Amino acid sequence: MTAFGFTKLQDSTYRSLTTSLSPDIVVGLGDIPYGYYKVSYKKIDRITDRTAKWMQAHVDERTRAKKEHGAELPLLYAPLLPISADSQRYYIDHLEDMVQDIHGLAIYNTITLGDLPEQLKTLPRLGLTEPNNPRAVLQDVSRGIDVLTLPFLSAITDSGVALDFRFPVSGPVPAEPLPLGVDMWDTKHATDVSPLRKDCPCYACTNHHRAFLQHLLSAKEMLAWVLLQIHNHQIMDEFFAGIRESIGRGTLDQDIADFERFYEPELPKSTGRGPR
Repeated sequence: MTAFGFTKLQDSTYRSLTTSLSPDIVVGLGDIPYGYYKVSYKKIDRITDRTAKWMQAHVDERTRAKKEHGAELPLLYAPLLPISADSQRYYIDHLEDMVQDIHGLAIYNTITLGDLPEQLKTLPRLGLTEPNNPRAVLQDVSRGIDVLTLPFLSAITDSGVALDFRFPVSGPVPAEPLPLGVDMWDTKHATDVSPLRKDCPCYACTNHHRAFLQHLLSAKEMLAWVLLQIHNHQIMDEFFAGIRESIGRGTLDQDIADFERFYEPELPKSTGRGPR
């Protein structure tokens, strides 16, 4: 989308822009199909061939840029198509040939990770799987995703929900699974002067309380969503710190099983409206 409407983005333009804009990570262009479980073998041949050509052109252009300008280039992550590695073997073979020129893999579906060749298994994996709750995040991590994008974090904040969970869990499993967050639109919080989560060190919890946030939401003050965003990012920071500790201890699978018994599978539904 441009200032003048929509326009098709050429692969050459994309490669040029990724060099000039200098992001930290560039994901190579992939011919990602919609509804890929129904893709015919003929279609798979076309999309793997096209993606292989785009990646080779991207690597070649980066090589030229480095020789001509000696510039530091962004890390290049190769997209893996959201089908099994065996189904895209032609493209995978090309990636093995250029493995010295790529720095990671962009994963659109964890089905791809089942039969990767050894040369690619050691590369960092950026998950573009868009998990929609903490349980899905844990499943992606257990399958080998290293870095994740989390659209649900902004969505749950916009809906007025304050996250409230810990990983790993501690204490006995409750009779009924606990919710993963609190709907701050609920009027029962109007006189509650406790923090969004007990012992939370974030700015929102150490300087304000539930009653204040509920008032801000009711008044449609943007500060409400700013405070919620601060709090929810703190919860997710702690969540990922807990995941790293769990991996370090070698207890990730058991900790995930405990978490799934402790909390509800889905994030809470909001009873209010977002800021937009």
